[in-house]
Amino acid sequence: MGSAVTHAPALEGLTDSEQRRGPVRPARPAGLKRRRRRENLAGYLFMSPWIAGFLLLTAGPMVASLYFAFTDYNLFDAPRWIGLDNFSEMFGDPRWRHSVRITLWYVVVGTPIKLIAALGVALLLAQKRRGQAFYRAAFYAPSLIGASVSVAIVWKAIFSDDAVVDRTQQFFGIDAGGWTGDPELIIYSLVALTVWQFGAPMVIFLAGLKQVPRELYEAADVDGAGKLRQFWNITLPMISPVLFFNVLLETIHSFQIFSSAYIVGGGAGGNACGPADGTMVYTCYLYVQGFENSRMGLASAMAWMLLVAVALVTAVLFWSQKRWVHYEEGGR
Repeated sequence: MGSAVTHAPALEGLTDSEQRRGPVRPARPAGLKRRRRRENLAGYLFMSPWIAGFLLLTAGPMVASLYFAFTDYNLFDAPRWIGLDNFSEMFGDPRWRHSVRITLWYVVVGTPIKLIAALGVALLLAQKRRGQAFYRAAFYAPSLIGASVSVAIVWKAIFSDDAVVDRTQQFFGIDAGGWTGDPELIIYSLVALTVWQFGAPMVIFLAGLKQVPRELYEAADVDGAGKLRQFWNITLPMISPVLFFNVLLETIHSFQIFSSAYIVGGGAGGNACGPADGTMVYTCYLYVQGFENSRMGLASAMAWMLLVAVALVTAVLFWSQKRWVHYEEGGR
C-alpha cells in the first residue's frame, strides 16, 4: 500500500533552512556574463553622444557660469574673483528691479489668460463637429511658429504706428497710437503674442477632456445640474492633473521669455528692451548686461538668480497641488 516519504538524496546533509530554499542554483556561466558586458557596452556607446552633449553643452557651461557669477569677467580678459559683489550690485540696480517687476507682471497676467484661452478652445473642440481635425490643426499652428524671430518682427509691425491695430483703434474712436512705441502699452503686445500661442496647452487640455467619463455628465444631467455646475464640479476636478501640468510648464516658459521681448522691443542699441524699458523682462536685461555691456560675470549671477527663482516657484506649485489637484485614486 503506502510507503513512508523519505528525503531525496540530493537534500541529504542540508539544514532545514537550506532545504526550504530549494536546490542550489548553479553559478552563472562566464559566457553569459561576457554577453551582458557587451550589451552594456553597446548601450553606453549608443548613449555616448547624448552624454558628451550633456557634459559639454549643459553641465559644463552651468558649472562655468556658477564660477563666473563670483568673478569680474568681460569675455576678453581672464576672470577676476570678486566674491558676492555681482549679487550686491544686482540687488541695488534699479533696472534689475524693474526687470523683475516686468517679468512677474508678465507671468501673473499672461499665463492665466493663455491657459483660459487654451481651455476654452479645448472645450469647444472636444465636441464632435464637422471639420474638427482642421480646427485643431489651425489652432495649434501658432504654437509651432509663434516663438520664431520672423513672427516677432511681423507682430512688431502689426502693433506699430498707423498699422493694423492702430487703424482698428482709430475706427472705434480710440486714439492710442501704436503699442510698440508706447512704454505703457508695449508689454500688452507681448501678452497678446503669448496668448496667441495657446495651441500647445490646448492640445494637452483636449487630451485630458477626452479622459473624463461621459457617465459623470449623464448622471449630472439626471440630477439637474447645469453646464456651469458640471464644469466646476466635474470637468475641473477631473482634469486638475492636466491643469497643474500646464500651469507648471507655462509658468516656467513665461519666466524664460526672451526673443519676442527683444525683437518687439527694438532688438539692439539703447532701446533693446523697448522704449523706456517697456519690455525689459529679466532675460532681456540679462542679455544686455552679458553681451552688449560685456559683463558676463554679472549676467551669470543674474542667470543663477533666475534659476533659483524658478525652482522656488516650482516648489510652491508642487506644494499647492495637494490642495487642488485630484487623482483617480482619490488622493491628492
